[in-house]
Parts: sequence; C-alpha cells; structure tokens
Amino acid sequence: MINVTLKQLRYFEALAQHGHFGQAANACAISQPALSVQIRDLELELGQPLVERGARQVRLTAFGENVLQRASAILRQTEELGDFSRSASGSMMDRLRLGIIPTIAPYLLPRLIGNLAAEFPGLEVSVRETVTPRLIEELHASRIDAALVALPVSEPGLTEMPLFDESFVLVRHQSEANRPVPDGEALAQMRLLLLEEGHCFRDAALSFCQIGSAMPRDGLDGSSLTTLVQMVGVGLGVTLIPEMAVAVETQSAPVAVTRFEAPQPSRSIGFVWRKASPLAEQFARIADVAKEVGLAQQETAAL
Repeated sequence: MINVTLKQLRYFEALAQHGHFGQAANACAISQPALSVQIRDLELELGQPLVERGARQVRLTAFGENVLQRASAILRQTEELGDFSRSASGSMMDRLRLGIIPTIAPYLLPRLIGNLAAEFPGLEVSVRETVTPRLIEELHASRIDAALVALPVSEPGLTEMPLFDESFVLVRHQSEANRPVPDGEALAQMRLLLLEEGHCFRDAALSFCQIGSAMPRDGLDGSSLTTLVQMVGVGLGVTLIPEMAVAVETQSAPVAVTRFEAPQPSRSIGFVWRKASPLAEQFARIADVAKEVGLAQQETAAL
C-alpha cells in the first residue's frame, strides 16, 4: 500500500504551481530543504521522478503531470470535506480565501475587510489579487474559495451572484475639461490608454469603443489604473476608469473626470464560487456584505 500524505500532495501542488523550490517553500511557509525532502520522499513512495530539476526552475515529468491531476482532485475533495463539516455544524467558516481583480481591490477591500470582521467575528480573510482568468483557474483548483470579479464569467462549474452595476467615467487632462463628451465612436479615434491585456476592464473599454481586442492601437498600456491616470495627467492621452476608483486615483493628478451620456459604459460586479462547495449559504452572506459596501461606496461617490 502506498503511504502518501496530504502534506506531500500540497507541497507537490505548490511546487508545480511555482516551478521553483524556493518559491514553493515560501508559499508553504517551510524551509526549502524541508520541502525538497518531502518531494523526494513522495517520489520514492511513487517509484518515479515527478520533476526535472534545473538550475533555476523545475519542470514536471510526464508522470508528474498525471500525478498532479490526481493530487489536485484529492486536495479539492479534502477541502470540500472540511467545508461540508462546517456547513453541517451550522457554524460560520473560520477562513476565507478571497480572490479579487485589481480594478476592484484597492477601492473596495479596506471597507469590505472591516465590515466582514464586524459581521463575522473570528473570520480570517486572506486576499489573492490578480486578473480574472487566473482567479477562475485558482477557484477550480481550490486555491481560493470565492472571488469578486466582473460578470459574466460563464463557467459551468461556478455560481455567479450579481452584486451591483458600476459606470465608467472619462478621465482627460484638466485643460480639456470643457470639451464635448465623446461617444464610443469618437473615443476610438483618440489616444486611449488602457490596462494591459488580461484585464477584463480593458475588454469592457474596447467593447464600448467598438474596437476589436486584436486590432492595432496607437496608445500606451498600463499595469494599473494609477499608471493610466498619471499618464493622462502628463498629456499622453485619455482613459476610462470605474466610478469606484475616482476618489483615489484622481486626487493627485491634473485631470478632469466626465460622465458619458446615456447609455453609459458600465460593468456588473459579482461574487463567484464553486457550485460543488457546500458553503453556498455562507458565501451568499459574505456576498451580501460586499454588495452593501459597493452600494454605499457608490452613494458616497455620487455626493
């Protein structure tokens, strides 16, 4: 009988995810030698090498790829067993691994974390901030429990709970404040600054301007909304940002914020989690708190 531990499978999954012993060890909060020993013991137990060890990174062997699929499935089922136990007992979860996209995180998180702490004492929240495709991947792999993203994500294995809709606003240099408000077609002819590829907010902006994502553009891409607004402030172009970002991002740049005529470009913010999770009722309660925070922030922005 093969004697494999869940700890070994978690370490192996982390190594596969990071492709580096040192980074995987940091993610698992253990020393690199300790992780190396556990991976070596797992290989000895299974009778074949799981990884090809290189100077700077490791690669999975063909056998390792197959083991990873099975290990991930076992770890997901173990997580769901714990979730089922908490759900059956009627107690609130004690840990939430929350994913969130970068165009929401800086503006919603501070108030959201505070409200969650007040509503659910003892709930420990850890945050993973990255783009939607990675969050969806990590949801399926049970590396996070739920995520705040722009809807729809249209994943059959995930439950989507809409929270609130949010408009986009135009940010241009303050010297252009009195110019007419461009529509999507006119905006497409301007030097439109956008987030890098991979951000769903970029796709929404391109959709409003009826610009295909594969079409060449005469513009600059930024890694954050802060970068985009600062580029606008030095006269490099115009950009769109979500309404929740206005108070934070425009206070230190010489820019003007203008609302579009109806129909305004917008996005739907929602909460997603795995359909297989037995904690759906608890996730819905957490989503309600996120909805209250989002709506309250919109009311503040409208004042």
